[in-house]
Amino acid sequence: MTQSVVEKAEFREERLRLSWVGALGMALVALVLLWVVVQAVTKPSQFASAFVTGINNGALYALIALGYTLVYGIIELINFSHGDLFMLSTILAAFVIVTVFNATSPSWSAVFVALIALVICMSGAGGLNVAAERLAYRRLRRAPKLAPLITAVGLSFVYQFFGVLTNGSAQRPWDTILGNSGFTIGNVKINWMTLVVIAVTVPLLLAMSWLVTNTRQGKAMRATAQDQDAARLMGIDVDRTIAFTFGLGGALAGAAGLLYMQSMQVTRWDAGFRLGLFAFTAAVLGGIGNLTGAVVGGFLIGLVGSLNDSLGLGQQWGQTVIFAILIVLMVFKPEGILGRPSVEKV
Repeated sequence: MTQSVVEKAEFREERLRLSWVGALGMALVALVLLWVVVQAVTKPSQFASAFVTGINNGALYALIALGYTLVYGIIELINFSHGDLFMLSTILAAFVIVTVFNATSPSWSAVFVALIALVICMSGAGGLNVAAERLAYRRLRRAPKLAPLITAVGLSFVYQFFGVLTNGSAQRPWDTILGNSGFTIGNVKINWMTLVVIAVTVPLLLAMSWLVTNTRQGKAMRATAQDQDAARLMGIDVDRTIAFTFGLGGALAGAAGLLYMQSMQVTRWDAGFRLGLFAFTAAVLGGIGNLTGAVVGGFLIGLVGSLNDSLGLGQQWGQTVIFAILIVLMVFKPEGILGRPSVEKV
């Protein structure tokens, strides 16, 4: 009887605590939304320009974030080398476009070159990611989780070494073959490159979502993510499924690398650290392991960063603002925006 009363009291206290936490979280969200509305009303042109830039950046973050969340969803590995795989893709894109095809100015033939480079970058990054899984991660699949995590960090340094070797220690500028021009709506200029980023990103995201949810291979991926041993008993080739997942994530990083190189017109050996960290934050923010959450998190990070740079505390506080939002969200909703609470089995 006494035990039951104590349990009920603890349950009521826990519900009261959660209700206060939820109320505080909703209040913070309301304040942020109020600030956004005020900025949109008082500074419409500046807000619209920042919004367009945020969409452009968010699309890139989403492509990279999907690589993180795909791998984590299958084998629960945080592949910290994924950001530097993206960095190598930017260098490969520059090499193919400028060195191989000598394309340095906008033209209709340059569009064809860009499509060829996109296929090469996606294939190259996907193949490299599959090779990394086969040579490094597969042997550690039954090892303690710290072992593959440290291996991923080590592989990241290997990628950075090749980045310095091929690109140099300083950033290299490149000419865009897709043009810096655009059109104006009101006082807001929209570059053609922004439309190109969206035109490439959205079909890729939709195609990947369709593949995971509606194809036989996608069902194998979901079964492997749920229970590898049970998937093997059902006749699924788990090793091939995991390798396919690594290849798919690497291909998305390759596409993001080409779009980044054309958008920013520079390549840096350390670009993978910053962009990869933002993309990982986006994956966690949306709910690690959730594909839709990674996309939502990517666009949210892009918009927050752009709005802060233009209307908030300034670019020097950009990373602080982004990670402060992540910390607050993890306090109030640890599973992420679209993630589901998980119960650890003991």
